[in-house]
Amino acid sequence: MATLARCSPPPPPRRATSPAPPRHGLLPRALLFALHPVPLQPRILLPSHPPRLPHLPFSFSRALPLPLRLRITRPILPALSSSFSGGGGDGHNNNSGGGDGEGDAGPDNRGEALFVLAQLGRKLDSLPSDLAAAVEGGRVTGEIVRRFNELEASALFRWLLQFRGFRERLLADDLFLAKLAMECGVGVIAKTAAEYEKRRENFMKEIDIVIADVVMAIVADFMLVYLPAPTVSLQPPLARNAGAIANFFHNCPDNAFQIALAGRSFSFLQRLGAILRNGAKLFAVGTTASLIGTGVTNASIKARKAVDKDLEDEVEDIPVVSTSVAYGVYMAISSNLRYQILAGVIEQRMLEPLLHNHKLLLSAMCFAIRTGNTFLGSLLWVDYARWVGVQKVKEEA
Repeated sequence: MATLARCSPPPPPRRATSPAPPRHGLLPRALLFALHPVPLQPRILLPSHPPRLPHLPFSFSRALPLPLRLRITRPILPALSSSFSGGGGDGHNNNSGGGDGEGDAGPDNRGEALFVLAQLGRKLDSLPSDLAAAVEGGRVTGEIVRRFNELEASALFRWLLQFRGFRERLLADDLFLAKLAMECGVGVIAKTAAEYEKRRENFMKEIDIVIADVVMAIVADFMLVYLPAPTVSLQPPLARNAGAIANFFHNCPDNAFQIALAGRSFSFLQRLGAILRNGAKLFAVGTTASLIGTGVTNASIKARKAVDKDLEDEVEDIPVVSTSVAYGVYMAISSNLRYQILAGVIEQRMLEPLLHNHKLLLSAMCFAIRTGNTFLGSLLWVDYARWVGVQKVKEEA
Protein backbone atom coordinates (compact mmCIF):
# COMPACT_ATOMS: atom_id res chain seq x y z
CA MET A 1 0.00 0.00 0.00
CA ALA A 2 1.39 3.16 -0.99
CA THR A 3 1.54 5.73 1.65
CA LEU A 4 0.25 9.18 0.98
CA ALA A 5 2.81 11.80 1.38
CA ARG A 6 1.72 14.40 3.85
CA CYS A 7 1.79 17.65 2.10
CA SER A 8 2.28 20.64 4.24
CA PRO A 9 0.33 23.78 3.32
CA PRO A 10 2.24 26.31 1.41
CA PRO A 11 3.60 29.09 3.49
CA PRO A 12 1.58 32.30 3.50
CA PRO A 13 2.76 34.93 1.18
CA ARG A 14 4.99 37.46 2.76
CA ARG A 15 3.67 40.96 2.96
CA ALA A 16 5.65 43.38 1.01
CA THR A 17 7.09 45.86 3.32
CA SER A 18 8.20 49.20 2.29
CA PRO A 19 11.76 49.83 2.89
CA ALA A 20 12.48 51.73 5.95
CA PRO A 21 12.78 55.35 5.26
CA PRO A 22 16.31 56.34 5.11
CA ARG A 23 17.61 58.51 7.77
CA HIS A 24 18.22 61.81 6.29
CA GLY A 25 19.49 63.40 9.31
CA LEU A 26 18.56 66.94 9.88
CA LEU A 27 16.77 67.83 6.69
CA PRO A 28 14.45 70.74 6.20
CA ARG A 29 10.83 70.03 7.14
CA ALA A 30 9.53 71.00 3.70
CA LEU A 31 11.95 68.54 2.08
CA LEU A 32 10.71 65.73 4.33
CA PHE A 33 7.11 66.32 3.27
CA ALA A 34 8.20 66.34 -0.35
CA LEU A 35 10.02 63.00 -0.02
CA HIS A 36 7.35 61.28 2.06
CA PRO A 37 3.92 62.88 1.57
CA VAL A 38 1.43 62.16 4.34
CA PRO A 39 -2.26 61.74 3.37
CA LEU A 40 -4.41 64.61 4.63
CA GLN A 41 -7.37 63.85 6.90
CA PRO A 42 -10.15 66.46 7.28
CA ARG A 43 -10.64 67.69 10.82
CA ILE A 44 -13.67 69.65 12.07
CA LEU A 45 -13.01 71.95 14.93
CA LEU A 46 -16.12 72.71 17.01
CA PRO A 47 -15.93 75.80 19.15
CA SER A 48 -16.33 75.22 22.84
CA HIS A 49 -18.34 78.44 23.20
CA PRO A 50 -20.97 79.87 20.77
CA PRO A 51 -19.73 82.79 18.77
CA ARG A 52 -20.74 86.21 19.88
CA LEU A 53 -22.34 88.80 17.72
CA PRO A 54 -20.14 91.68 16.83
CA HIS A 55 -20.64 94.83 18.77
CA LEU A 56 -23.16 97.17 17.14
CA PRO A 57 -22.48 100.87 16.95
CA PHE A 58 -25.50 101.43 19.21
CA SER A 59 -26.91 99.64 22.19
CA PHE A 60 -30.46 98.63 23.05
CA SER A 61 -31.93 100.09 26.18
CA ARG A 62 -33.39 96.70 27.07
CA ALA A 63 -33.15 93.13 25.96
CA LEU A 64 -35.35 91.84 23.19
CA PRO A 65 -38.45 90.01 24.47
CA LEU A 66 -38.40 86.25 24.12
CA PRO A 67 -39.97 84.55 22.34
CA LEU A 68 -39.95 86.99 19.45
CA ARG A 69 -43.36 87.75 17.96
CA LEU A 70 -43.94 87.71 14.26
CA ARG A 71 -45.76 90.85 13.17
CA ILE A 72 -47.45 90.90 9.77
CA THR A 73 -48.18 94.39 8.60
CA ARG A 74 -51.56 95.17 7.05
CA PRO A 75 -51.32 95.45 3.27
CA ILE A 76 -51.93 98.87 1.81
CA LEU A 77 -55.01 98.80 -0.40
CA PRO A 78 -54.89 100.54 -3.76
CA ALA A 79 -56.30 104.00 -4.06
CA LEU A 80 -60.03 104.17 -4.70
CA SER A 81 -61.38 105.60 -7.86
CA SER A 82 -62.87 109.08 -7.83
CA SER A 83 -66.35 107.72 -8.48
CA PHE A 84 -66.63 106.65 -4.85
CA SER A 85 -65.08 109.72 -3.27
CA GLY A 86 -66.94 112.68 -1.89
CA GLY A 87 -70.29 110.98 -1.81
CA GLY A 88 -71.01 110.97 1.90
CA GLY A 89 -72.12 113.57 4.31
CA ASP A 90 -68.65 114.28 5.62
CA GLY A 91 -67.34 116.56 2.94
CA HIS A 92 -64.27 114.54 2.06
CA ASN A 93 -62.57 115.45 -1.19
CA ASN A 94 -64.79 118.46 -1.36
CA ASN A 95 -63.49 121.78 -0.20
CA SER A 96 -66.85 123.46 -0.34
CA GLY A 97 -68.26 121.10 2.25
CA GLY A 98 -66.14 122.44 5.05
CA GLY A 99 -65.76 119.02 6.67
CA ASP A 100 -62.77 117.44 8.26
CA GLY A 101 -62.64 114.65 5.72
CA GLU A 102 -62.73 110.91 5.97
CA GLY A 103 -59.10 110.49 7.00
CA ASP A 104 -57.45 107.10 6.76
CA ALA A 105 -60.42 105.05 7.96
CA GLY A 106 -61.80 104.43 4.46
CA PRO A 107 -59.62 101.37 3.70
CA ASP A 108 -60.21 100.08 7.24
CA ASN A 109 -63.99 100.40 6.87
CA ARG A 110 -63.85 98.71 3.47
CA GLY A 111 -61.83 95.76 4.76
CA GLU A 112 -64.06 95.36 7.81
CA ALA A 113 -67.26 95.48 5.74
CA LEU A 114 -65.93 92.94 3.22
CA PHE A 115 -64.82 90.67 6.07
CA VAL A 116 -68.33 90.78 7.58
CA LEU A 117 -69.80 89.97 4.16
CA ALA A 118 -67.52 86.96 3.90
CA GLN A 119 -68.57 85.82 7.38
CA LEU A 120 -72.23 86.08 6.39
CA GLY A 121 -71.61 84.12 3.20
CA ARG A 122 -72.72 86.98 0.96
CA LYS A 123 -71.16 88.74 -1.98
CA LEU A 124 -70.90 92.44 -2.64
CA ASP A 125 -73.29 92.27 -5.59
CA SER A 126 -76.04 90.89 -3.30
CA LEU A 127 -76.36 94.31 -1.65
CA PRO A 128 -78.29 97.26 -3.11
CA SER A 129 -76.21 99.28 -5.55
CA ASP A 130 -75.88 102.35 -3.32
CA LEU A 131 -74.90 100.27 -0.27
CA ALA A 132 -72.41 98.25 -2.34
CA ALA A 133 -70.85 101.49 -3.60
CA ALA A 134 -70.62 102.76 -0.01
CA VAL A 135 -68.91 99.53 1.07
CA GLU A 136 -66.49 99.70 -1.84
CA GLY A 137 -65.76 103.34 -1.05
CA GLY A 138 -65.14 102.70 2.65
CA ARG A 139 -68.05 104.89 3.75
CA VAL A 140 -69.83 102.29 5.93
CA THR A 141 -68.56 99.96 8.63
CA GLY A 142 -69.02 96.25 9.10
CA GLU A 143 -71.68 96.90 11.75
CA ILE A 144 -73.87 98.59 9.12
CA VAL A 145 -73.55 95.57 6.82
CA ARG A 146 -74.41 93.22 9.68
CA ARG A 147 -77.47 95.33 10.58
CA PHE A 148 -78.66 95.26 6.97
CA ASN A 149 -78.42 91.48 6.96
CA GLU A 150 -80.39 91.25 10.22
CA LEU A 151 -83.12 93.60 8.97
CA GLU A 152 -83.56 91.56 5.79
CA ALA A 153 -84.73 88.62 7.89
CA SER A 154 -88.08 90.42 8.35
CA ALA A 155 -90.45 90.56 5.40
CA LEU A 156 -91.64 94.06 6.33
CA PHE A 157 -88.13 95.46 6.72
CA ARG A 158 -87.01 93.69 3.54
CA TRP A 159 -89.75 95.55 1.66
CA LEU A 160 -88.90 98.90 3.27
CA LEU A 161 -85.18 98.44 2.56
CA GLN A 162 -85.97 98.67 -1.14
CA PHE A 163 -86.46 102.44 -0.69
CA ARG A 164 -83.27 104.42 -0.14
CA GLY A 165 -84.82 106.87 2.33
CA PHE A 166 -85.99 104.10 4.63
CA ARG A 167 -82.77 102.15 4.03
CA GLU A 168 -80.60 105.07 5.17
CA ARG A 169 -82.69 105.62 8.31
CA LEU A 170 -83.14 101.98 9.30
CA LEU A 171 -79.41 101.34 8.99
CA ALA A 172 -78.73 104.29 11.31
CA ASP A 173 -81.49 103.39 13.80
CA ASP A 174 -83.18 99.99 13.89
CA LEU A 175 -86.01 101.53 15.99
CA PHE A 176 -86.83 104.16 13.37
CA LEU A 177 -90.00 102.40 12.24
CA ALA A 178 -91.18 102.01 15.84
CA LYS A 179 -90.58 105.72 16.49
CA LEU A 180 -92.46 106.60 13.31
CA ALA A 181 -95.43 104.50 14.42
CA MET A 182 -95.31 106.07 17.89
CA GLU A 183 -95.34 109.60 16.53
CA CYS A 184 -98.15 109.00 14.05
CA GLY A 185 -100.21 107.09 16.62
CA VAL A 186 -99.81 109.77 19.25
CA GLY A 187 -100.60 112.42 16.63
CA VAL A 188 -103.83 110.71 15.57
CA ILE A 189 -105.03 110.31 19.15
CA ALA A 190 -104.08 113.86 20.15
CA LYS A 191 -105.58 115.42 17.03
CA THR A 192 -108.82 113.41 17.31
CA ALA A 193 -109.15 114.34 20.97
CA ALA A 194 -108.61 118.00 20.13
CA GLU A 195 -111.22 117.86 17.36
CA TYR A 196 -113.73 116.24 19.67
CA GLU A 197 -113.07 118.80 22.40
CA LYS A 198 -113.61 121.57 19.87
CA ARG A 199 -116.75 120.20 18.21
CA ARG A 200 -118.45 118.12 20.92
CA GLU A 201 -122.01 117.38 19.75
CA ASN A 202 -121.15 118.31 16.15
CA PHE A 203 -118.27 115.84 16.00
CA MET A 204 -120.13 113.22 13.96
CA LYS A 205 -121.87 115.83 11.82
CA GLU A 206 -118.51 117.31 10.85
CA ILE A 207 -116.69 114.00 10.58
CA ASP A 208 -115.47 114.86 7.06
CA ILE A 209 -113.64 117.93 8.39
CA VAL A 210 -112.25 115.87 11.27
CA ILE A 211 -110.90 113.25 8.88
CA ALA A 212 -109.25 115.89 6.69
CA ASP A 213 -107.58 117.50 9.71
CA VAL A 214 -106.39 114.16 11.06
CA VAL A 215 -104.96 113.10 7.69
CA MET A 216 -103.02 116.35 7.40
CA ALA A 217 -101.76 115.88 10.95
CA ILE A 218 -100.53 112.38 10.07
CA VAL A 219 -98.66 113.73 7.04
CA ALA A 220 -97.05 116.46 9.14
CA ASP A 221 -96.10 114.01 11.93
CA PHE A 222 -94.62 111.59 9.40
CA MET A 223 -92.38 114.25 7.89
CA LEU A 224 -91.41 115.55 11.32
CA VAL A 225 -89.99 112.13 12.18
CA TYR A 226 -88.69 111.25 8.72
CA LEU A 227 -86.69 114.36 7.82
CA PRO A 228 -84.72 115.03 11.04
CA ALA A 229 -83.93 111.32 11.65
CA PRO A 230 -80.22 110.34 11.69
CA THR A 231 -79.15 108.51 8.55
CA VAL A 232 -76.33 106.49 7.01
CA SER A 233 -75.66 108.53 3.89
CA LEU A 234 -75.80 106.36 0.75
CA GLN A 235 -76.27 109.23 -1.68
CA PRO A 236 -74.22 109.03 -4.88
CA PRO A 237 -71.67 111.81 -5.39
CA LEU A 238 -72.71 114.94 -7.19
CA ALA A 239 -71.46 115.81 -10.63
CA ARG A 240 -68.16 117.68 -10.77
CA ASN A 241 -69.82 120.72 -12.30
CA ALA A 242 -72.30 121.08 -9.40
CA GLY A 243 -72.35 124.46 -7.71
CA ALA A 244 -70.82 125.31 -4.36
CA ILE A 245 -74.20 125.63 -2.61
CA ALA A 246 -75.39 122.26 -3.93
CA ASN A 247 -72.15 120.60 -2.81
CA PHE A 248 -72.38 122.18 0.63
CA PHE A 249 -75.93 121.01 1.37
CA HIS A 250 -75.24 117.63 -0.23
CA ASN A 251 -72.49 117.00 2.32
CA CYS A 252 -74.58 118.10 5.33
CA PRO A 253 -75.98 115.42 7.67
CA ASP A 254 -79.72 114.82 7.92
CA ASN A 255 -79.63 115.50 11.65
CA ALA A 256 -77.50 118.33 12.99
CA PHE A 257 -76.65 116.41 16.18
CA GLN A 258 -76.26 112.86 14.84
CA ILE A 259 -73.16 110.78 15.59
CA ALA A 260 -70.84 110.49 12.60
CA LEU A 261 -69.72 107.04 11.48
CA ALA A 262 -66.14 105.86 11.98
CA GLY A 263 -63.76 107.80 9.79
CA ARG A 264 -66.24 110.60 9.11
CA SER A 265 -66.81 114.00 10.64
CA PHE A 266 -69.06 117.01 10.20
CA SER A 267 -68.00 120.59 10.66
CA PHE A 268 -70.01 123.17 12.57
CA LEU A 269 -71.13 124.78 9.30
CA GLN A 270 -72.34 121.44 7.96
CA ARG A 271 -74.38 120.78 11.10
CA LEU A 272 -75.83 124.27 10.87
CA GLY A 273 -76.63 123.58 7.22
CA ALA A 274 -78.61 120.49 8.29
CA ILE A 275 -80.91 122.73 10.34
CA LEU A 276 -81.38 125.14 7.45
CA ARG A 277 -82.00 122.41 4.87
CA ASN A 278 -84.52 120.52 7.02
CA GLY A 279 -86.15 123.82 7.95
CA ALA A 280 -86.75 124.61 4.28
CA LYS A 281 -88.22 121.13 3.71
CA LEU A 282 -90.48 121.34 6.75
CA PHE A 283 -91.65 124.80 5.72
CA ALA A 284 -92.73 123.39 2.36
CA VAL A 285 -94.38 120.37 4.01
CA GLY A 286 -96.18 122.43 6.66
CA THR A 287 -97.41 125.04 4.21
CA THR A 288 -98.64 122.43 1.74
CA ALA A 289 -100.34 120.32 4.42
CA SER A 290 -102.04 123.37 5.90
CA LEU A 291 -103.15 124.59 2.47
CA ILE A 292 -104.83 121.27 1.77
CA GLY A 293 -106.28 120.93 5.27
CA THR A 294 -107.67 124.46 5.55
CA GLY A 295 -108.86 124.35 1.94
CA VAL A 296 -110.84 121.16 2.55
CA THR A 297 -112.19 122.57 5.82
CA ASN A 298 -113.34 125.83 4.21
CA ALA A 299 -114.92 123.97 1.31
CA SER A 300 -116.86 121.78 3.73
CA ILE A 301 -117.95 124.81 5.77
CA LYS A 302 -119.22 126.61 2.66
CA ALA A 303 -121.13 123.51 1.59
CA ARG A 304 -122.80 123.30 4.99
CA LYS A 305 -123.65 127.00 4.94
CA ALA A 306 -125.34 126.57 1.59
CA VAL A 307 -127.56 123.88 3.07
CA ASP A 308 -128.10 125.40 6.51
CA LYS A 309 -128.38 129.18 6.60
CA ASP A 310 -128.12 129.22 10.39
CA LEU A 311 -124.44 128.28 10.23
CA GLU A 312 -123.39 131.55 8.61
CA ASP A 313 -123.17 133.38 11.92
CA GLU A 314 -121.89 130.42 13.95
CA VAL A 315 -118.96 129.20 11.83
CA GLU A 316 -116.27 131.45 10.40
CA ASP A 317 -114.04 130.65 7.46
CA ILE A 318 -110.37 129.93 8.24
CA PRO A 319 -107.84 132.25 6.53
CA VAL A 320 -106.13 129.80 4.19
CA VAL A 321 -102.95 131.56 3.05
CA SER A 322 -101.99 133.25 6.32
CA THR A 323 -102.69 130.12 8.36
CA SER A 324 -100.70 127.93 5.95
CA VAL A 325 -97.67 130.24 5.89
CA ALA A 326 -97.77 130.61 9.67
CA TYR A 327 -97.90 126.83 10.11
CA GLY A 328 -95.00 126.37 7.68
CA VAL A 329 -92.88 128.85 9.63
CA TYR A 330 -93.80 127.13 12.88
CA MET A 331 -92.71 123.72 11.55
CA ALA A 332 -89.48 125.12 10.08
CA ILE A 333 -88.40 126.69 13.39
CA SER A 334 -90.07 125.16 16.44
CA SER A 335 -90.81 121.64 15.19
CA ASN A 336 -87.50 121.40 13.32
CA LEU A 337 -85.36 122.25 16.35
CA ARG A 338 -87.40 120.14 18.79
CA TYR A 339 -87.32 117.01 16.65
CA GLN A 340 -83.64 117.37 15.74
CA ILE A 341 -82.71 117.64 19.42
CA LEU A 342 -85.05 114.76 20.28
CA ALA A 343 -83.64 112.37 17.65
CA GLY A 344 -79.98 113.40 17.65
CA VAL A 345 -79.30 114.27 21.30
CA ILE A 346 -81.87 112.68 23.61
CA GLU A 347 -82.39 109.40 21.76
CA GLN A 348 -79.14 108.72 19.88
CA ARG A 349 -76.60 110.23 22.29
CA MET A 350 -78.30 109.67 25.66
CA LEU A 351 -80.89 106.89 25.66
CA GLU A 352 -79.45 104.45 23.12
CA PRO A 353 -75.95 104.14 24.69
CA LEU A 354 -77.57 103.71 28.11
CA LEU A 355 -80.33 101.23 27.10
CA HIS A 356 -78.76 99.60 24.05
CA ASN A 357 -79.33 96.06 25.33
CA HIS A 358 -82.84 96.78 26.63
CA LYS A 359 -84.90 97.47 23.52
CA LEU A 360 -88.26 97.26 25.24
CA LEU A 361 -87.32 99.80 27.89
CA LEU A 362 -85.73 102.00 25.24
CA SER A 363 -88.93 101.94 23.19
CA ALA A 364 -91.00 102.83 26.25
CA MET A 365 -88.75 105.78 27.06
CA CYS A 366 -88.90 107.02 23.46
CA PHE A 367 -92.69 106.72 23.50
CA ALA A 368 -92.99 108.75 26.70
CA ILE A 369 -90.62 111.48 25.51
CA ARG A 370 -92.24 111.76 22.08
CA THR A 371 -95.70 111.97 23.66
CA GLY A 372 -94.53 114.83 25.83
CA ASN A 373 -92.93 116.52 22.85
CA THR A 374 -96.20 116.30 20.88
CA PHE A 375 -98.14 117.84 23.77
CA LEU A 376 -95.54 120.61 24.10
CA GLY A 377 -95.79 121.29 20.36
CA SER A 378 -99.56 121.64 20.56
CA LEU A 379 -99.26 124.24 23.33
CA LEU A 380 -96.58 126.16 21.46
CA TRP A 381 -98.65 126.20 18.27
CA VAL A 382 -101.68 127.67 20.02
CA ASP A 383 -99.58 130.43 21.57
CA TYR A 384 -97.79 131.10 18.28
CA ALA A 385 -101.01 131.16 16.22
CA ARG A 386 -102.58 133.65 18.60
CA TRP A 387 -99.41 135.74 18.62
CA VAL A 388 -99.30 136.07 14.80
CA GLY A 389 -103.06 136.60 14.61
CA VAL A 390 -104.24 133.55 12.64
CA GLN A 391 -106.30 132.44 15.62
CA LYS A 392 -108.30 134.76 17.82
CA VAL A 393 -109.28 134.33 21.41
CA LYS A 394 -113.05 134.30 21.75
CA GLU A 395 -114.15 136.77 24.38
CA GLU A 396 -116.80 135.58 26.75
CA ALA A 397 -120.05 137.54 26.67
